[in-house]
Amino acid sequence: MSSTTAAALARVDAGSLVDIFEDRPNRVLQPVMQCVQIKPIAPQPGGQERHRVIFSDTKNYIQTMLAVHQNHLVEEKILRRGVLVQLIGYNANAFKAKRILIVTEIKVLEEYGEHEKLGEPRPLETKTEEEDTKPSAATSQNFYGAKQEQSSSRAMPTHARPTSSAAHANIYPIEAISPYSNKWTIKARCTSKSEIKTWHNRNGEGKLFSVNLLDESGEIRATGFNEQCDQLYDLFQENSVYYIEAPCRVTFAKKQFSNLANDYELHFEKDTKVSKAEQQDGVPQVRYNFTTISDLQSVEKDTTIDIIGVLKEIGETSQITSKTTSKPYDKRELTLVDNTGYSVRLTIWGKTAASFDVPPDSVVAFKGVKVSDFGGRSLSLLSSGSVSANPDMAEAHKLKGWYDEQGNTNFATHSNLQGTISAGGSRRDPFKTIAQIKDEQLGMSENPDFFSLKASIQYIKQDTFCYPACLSEGCNKKVIQVDDGQWRCERCDKSHPKPEYRYIMSVNVSDHTGQLWVSCFDETGRQIIGKTADELMEIKEVDDKRLAEIISDSVCKIWNWKCKAKLDNFQEQQRVRYQVSSAAPMNYVSESQKLIDLIKQYNID
Repeated sequence: MSSTTAAALARVDAGSLVDIFEDRPNRVLQPVMQCVQIKPIAPQPGGQERHRVIFSDTKNYIQTMLAVHQNHLVEEKILRRGVLVQLIGYNANAFKAKRILIVTEIKVLEEYGEHEKLGEPRPLETKTEEEDTKPSAATSQNFYGAKQEQSSSRAMPTHARPTSSAAHANIYPIEAISPYSNKWTIKARCTSKSEIKTWHNRNGEGKLFSVNLLDESGEIRATGFNEQCDQLYDLFQENSVYYIEAPCRVTFAKKQFSNLANDYELHFEKDTKVSKAEQQDGVPQVRYNFTTISDLQSVEKDTTIDIIGVLKEIGETSQITSKTTSKPYDKRELTLVDNTGYSVRLTIWGKTAASFDVPPDSVVAFKGVKVSDFGGRSLSLLSSGSVSANPDMAEAHKLKGWYDEQGNTNFATHSNLQGTISAGGSRRDPFKTIAQIKDEQLGMSENPDFFSLKASIQYIKQDTFCYPACLSEGCNKKVIQVDDGQWRCERCDKSHPKPEYRYIMSVNVSDHTGQLWVSCFDETGRQIIGKTADELMEIKEVDDKRLAEIISDSVCKIWNWKCKAKLDNFQEQQRVRYQVSSAAPMNYVSESQKLIDLIKQYNID
């Protein structure tokens, strides 16, 4: 046996896995183990990759889940097969026939190098007669104990933060929550609480509110509807720490409503238990990932970011009327500057705008702001976002020192930024073939992808090519025919004697590489068909054959399409939807010139 192997064996805390699950933390607080194997777990669409790691204490081994914020250790090949590691933060739980270890913080002991498997470890087995002694095959779907009852074995509390009370001994990290886990309790800080929102449509009416929850492993959004809204809204207070105990519904996150980097979100149920923690410490405050103002020029439109800056100007409060709800909203425009020499306009809304009382020249941190390309680059605080004035953090102290010394200078703006916008105001979206669109998985990320496409129409669905829309200016919502022959708009709360039909067509287009289904709206539909949707509906009511001929005349024509690819949620399933923003008929003269110029590039003198 070599001296390095002997040293490694001497360093490993043999039997530490048993000690962890037998609730004997005093023996091994931060055990040393060997990494035996690392396997990636395929992420959900738009999510982050996870890693399953097998650790051995030379007597036993167990499959664990590595926290996402530790992924860099695998990516940088610091954590690799054969190395010794020290578990600094972890959460150990026992379920029937399963042992779960979530690793939240790890230190790789590089000085001991890499080794072949040390000892003859066996799968960590349960000790109760009720449990199956066969090792658990921890797949991505059953790793967190799906459809399993909680074991009677005691569970070790987390070492990554202070332990909970006896009533909440089985604390899960937020990062471990998935639709496949049904027995858990989290201890988390409420970093943001929305206002109560109401809705009214043909299916009924209701209300909801949402909170953002944070612990050391990550963040998650939770929403309470109707009865849960009444019961829990006053209980949740921003910056307070709570225990949330399942049952609680876990669903795929609706990214259009949340700025959190989590694949899942929670829906409170009637039996969900929420209680304020007696000990309010041990859970981190708001976590930021700041973007500097100068870097906004490289940030895609509609991206959600965090930003910190010095408050240079504060606008007056004004009111606008929402296009979707017809309700008035307060708005206020702020100007932020930072030490990159740039300034940006940021808009805040609602109660945040009306009650904003931060004095000028203060350092302000914003979490959850949306990037717009209006005026080059501008920002808007989301309803789920938060504001923190003069936060006690290194970035704020650095900015304050800079501003006090040299902050009264001229600042550049992004008002002249062209980015993906041409001088004429239209997008310069790159041309893609259909094969490239699919191969590059456009639309599979959190943010939409924009592209241009040259393709011919192969088929237009005739059964649902339009819908009855509201006649109110700027509304365009679908109306429903009621008993008295009127058409009712739930959004405007008005009735009309007739609707205005608007196109919403599903069109199959193709090029030399493949086929794609795209959605076309009213303006594009009028271009393709050459008639309004009202005119086409009149023809449909009297002559189906004529309708088929008109649509047939639109097929096999080549168009230049400008499209947006974006993930869409339908019945809790995610899929990419391709929407046409505009279409133009093929200009054969300019297209021919492009081909001539391309051929000239290959001419050899």
